[in-house]
Amino acid sequence: MPIIRSAKKALRQSEKRRVVNAGKKETLLKAIKQYRRLIAAGKTEEAKQYLPSLYKTLDKAAKANLVKQNKSSRLKSRLAQLIARSVKTSS
Repeated sequence: MPIIRSAKKALRQSEKRRVVNAGKKETLLKAIKQYRRLIAAGKTEEAKQYLPSLYKTLDKAAKANLVKQNKSSRLKSRLAQLIARSVKTSS
C-alpha cells in the first residue's frame, strides 16, 4: 500500500479508471458478440445495419486506447469479411 499522499491519490485514480475501462471494453465485446450472433442466425440485413454502429464503437475504443488502432482496423476488416462470406454463401 502506498504511504505518500500523492501515491494514494494515484492509486484511487487508477482504480476508478480501471473500472471505467473494463466497462467500456465489456461493451465493445458485447457489441462484437451481438454482431456475430446476427450473422450466425442468418440475419444479414440486420447485421449490415448494425455494422456502422459497431465501427463507431471500435473507433471510440481505439481513440480511448482500450484497444490498439491496428487491432481495431483488423477487427473491422474481419467483421466485414464475415458478412461478405455469409452473403456469398446464402446466395
